[in-house]
This record gives sequence, C-alpha cells and structure tokens, in this order.
Amino acid sequence: MDALAQTLTVLDYAAVAVFGASGALAAARRKHDIITFGFFAAVTGVGGGTLRDLLIDAPVFWVARPEYLAVCLLGAVAIWIFGWGQGRERLLLWLDAVGMAAYTVVGALKAVSLGVPPGSAIVMGVLTSTFGGIIRDVLAEEPSVLLRRELYVTPALLGAAVFVGLNTLGMALVIAGALGFAAAFGVRAGAILFGWQMPGFPGRT
Repeated sequence: MDALAQTLTVLDYAAVAVFGASGALAAARRKHDIITFGFFAAVTGVGGGTLRDLLIDAPVFWVARPEYLAVCLLGAVAIWIFGWGQGRERLLLWLDAVGMAAYTVVGALKAVSLGVPPGSAIVMGVLTSTFGGIIRDVLAEEPSVLLRRELYVTPALLGAAVFVGLNTLGMALVIAGALGFAAAFGVRAGAILFGWQMPGFPGRT
C-alpha cells in the first residue's frame, strides 16, 4: 500500500505539472506576461482538484501543501524559458493525455477513500481531470474542451468508471487504477492519433 501511495503521489504531482504547463501554454499563445503565465498555470493545475475537494467537503489539497502551486509555477517557468514551438506543443499534448488519465484515477480514488458513492466518485474523477482545462479555455478565450468534438471528457469518464467499477467489485486498487488509467489514456490516444470523435446530434431534415 505504501508503494501504491507513493506512485499515486508521483502521478498527482506529474499531472499538476503538466496541466500547469498547459495553462502557461495558453498564456503563451496570447503573449501574456510572466504573472499571467503563473496565474493560468496555477488555475489549470489545481482547478479540478479544488472543485472536487469543495464538492466532497474535504480540505482543499493545495492549501495545506503549497508545493502543488510551486509545481504549477515550475511548469509556467519552463514554458516561458523554452517556448512553445510546434514540437513542444505536440509533446505537451501527449503529456496532457497522461496527466488527464492519471488525475482521473487520483480524483476518483480520493472520492472513494472518503466514502463518496460510486456514481459520484466517477463524476469527481472526471471533474478532477477536466475542470482545470475548462477554466483555462475560458480565461484564454479559446474553444472549451466541452465544445470540441475531439474526445477529452469521454476518456476521463471511461477511465473513472472502469476504476470505480472494478474497485467496487473488490479488485485490488493497484490493478483497478492501472486499468482505469489505461482505459482513459487509450481512448485519448486514439483521439489524438486517429481523430476519434463522438457522433454529433443528427438533427432533423
């Protein structure tokens, strides 16, 4: 269990760093100053976890552990120093997929560990991994991830459902977490590589 806790902690920090970098990247596209870089990075990095903790009435994770904010700011500084060329943006897209999958499992696990019912725990996993990006897009005046046909929220929903479902059935946390991560990342990877989309509303002729 100690090894699992350590792994989850590493994934947690890694996801926050990647999301923070993606927030700074949005600021870079708009050519904002370094302060705005840091703000975008912090809001994106901890936004989803903050909403989750408020909804499940848990202490907001970064208030007692400000190192999470420091990790976000490091991501912002990295984007500021090294820039955001096309190659780096593509790399960040893949890192974001890894962070999304990891944060989905971490968010759902925290909810489950606090006695949140399975259905609500799935929602908490999705919010943890996507809400920061929603805030980022609103602040940067970019199309929201909710409005894009490209799969993003759907992989998070699938990953959270797989993890929570398997955990409810009694599967070991490490296995359920690995399978939930694989499900979320696999579908997101398909969306990046092959343009997978959910079918749109056909309407009436």
